[in-house]
Amino acid sequence: MLKKLCTLYLKATGWTFKMDLPDELRSFILLGAPHTSNHDFIPAMALAQLLKRNAKFVIKSDWMKFPMNLMMKPAGAVGIDREKLKAMGNASNTDLMARLFKDYKDLVLMISPEGTRSPNSHWKTGFFYIAQKANVPIVLGYADFSKKVLGVGPVIYPRDFQKDIHTIMEFYKEIKGRIPENFLLDHHYLQ
Repeated sequence: MLKKLCTLYLKATGWTFKMDLPDELRSFILLGAPHTSNHDFIPAMALAQLLKRNAKFVIKSDWMKFPMNLMMKPAGAVGIDREKLKAMGNASNTDLMARLFKDYKDLVLMISPEGTRSPNSHWKTGFFYIAQKANVPIVLGYADFSKKVLGVGPVIYPRDFQKDIHTIMEFYKEIKGRIPENFLLDHHYLQ
């Protein structure tokens, strides 16, 4: 219901939707950028609805406790318990998140590579390694507030980290977040 309401809100306020995604692609990492405000939750939920796939996002397991679980679970949240990492020995966060693709059929794992709503010029690149470990592509998702466009695509099959991350940075160059000054590209990868 929440996802439908978010979709209706964006349509009613003049947003358009662009989907450049093959129908047969069912499992992938979906990057969400820019992430500059709590209001980004609305386009993220609309995108999850429009994908018509099993879209999930990861949060701390503490957020999955009553009463927050009543909103977070239907929104697609999956709680990650960091204590599980300790029990898994040498496992990393990327190992744990790659395992989600075995736990959920046709999973779309939504990740904000900036890792924060504040300005951050050092993106978290774990999404690349999760995609490699799970053997799934990376799809670029975006909410361009300046043009009121919510979109998905292109698709990147992770092979060469430097080349692929450069392609991702180039893609997001022209996209404006709700608070544009809070969106920074990782200039390490723009050279």
